[in-house]
Order: sequence, then structure tokens, then C-alpha cells
Amino acid sequence: MSSERYPIPGNRCRTEQEIKRSRFVTTVQLADSVSSAKQFVDQIKCEFPDASHNCWAFLIGRPGDAGNVGMSDDGEPHGTAGRPMLTVLIHSGVGDIVSVVTRYFGGIKLGKGGLVRAYSDGVQRALKKMSLTYRVQYAALTVTLNYASVSSFKLLLPDYEVIVVQEDFGKDVTFRLKLPVEHVASFKRSVGDLTRGRSDFVDEEGF
Repeated sequence: MSSERYPIPGNRCRTEQEIKRSRFVTTVQLADSVSSAKQFVDQIKCEFPDASHNCWAFLIGRPGDAGNVGMSDDGEPHGTAGRPMLTVLIHSGVGDIVSVVTRYFGGIKLGKGGLVRAYSDGVQRALKKMSLTYRVQYAALTVTLNYASVSSFKLLLPDYEVIVVQEDFGKDVTFRLKLPVEHVASFKRSVGDLTRGRSDFVDEEGF
């Protein structure tokens, strides 16, 4: 099974640079939906209402997945801002991310090539400074086993990042668990080996 976790922004990050008197302010943060990405863009526009441009790009989903993306040049020449920003995001190795580059025009034109470099570099600088965390897809699993296996079973849990949601004690012991999807198959094998096949599993709806 391929990994179901991927890096995402761990914090809102901002960098700033001046290029030929133009001020470029780049802000990046987590966005887990198109609506949250657009809300973030609106927040930045409200924060910098007098800016010459607030260009933006976002990628929702796994790193490199261009199936759910958006971008805007916000008045800059076509293809000089949003597209270069999006290209950086697609190749960043980070998912669920939105970036806005705010420009205050300084009176000197940069030319199309200069704009592409400025907007690309702004996003790259912010990505280098930004901290990362991970998006993890969890599965829900119910395991039933006998009392003799409980102690050894609990020792397995940290190795598979298992969270115990509920324990029920009856004739046998039933655990409702939450664990990363990528660990489910190997966890089941380990529990099966531990109990010599005397354990029951029920897959539930994921978290």
C-alpha cells in the first residue's frame, strides 16, 4: 500500500524582498479546500488593500497533484505571476498549500522575465522558511481478542501509531482503534501472529 501521509504547511509563513524598488511580500499557509484557499486570498487582500497586486496560487491535495489547483495574475501580465507560483507549488513536495505574493510597484518595470523570477523566487523563499507537518489518513478498526493476549497486544500499539478510542470488556476484550491507513495491513498481520489467529477484525468507516 502506498503511503497515505504527506507533508503540509505547519504554519503561516511570510517573507519579504525588494526588487528594483518594488516590494514583494509572500505569504503561504495550509489550505485543505478550495474555499479555505480563497478565503485566505481574501484575507491577504484585506490586509494589503493598497497593494498594486495580490497574485496567488493554490494546490489542494497530495504533493504534485495538479487536479485541484487555482491561480491568478491579479492584473500582472498574463502568465507572469500565478502560473510561475503554481509551478513552484506543484514541484515543492508539499500538499494542501496556498500562496499569495503581494506587490507594491516601485516605479521600475521588471519585464516579463523579471516578473516570473520575482514571483517564483518569492514562493521558493517562503517554502524554505516554512515549517512542515503531515497529513495522515486514518482508518477505524475494531479488534476482538482474549484476555491472555491483551498485555502483549497493547505493547504493539505504539509501533503502528495506534490510538485506542474505546475498550469493552466482556467474554473477550474488544478495542475500537484509530490508526494510519498505511499501517492497517501490517498491524493485522502482527496481531494475527500474536494471537495465533485467534482475533477478529472489523473495518469501520475511516476518520
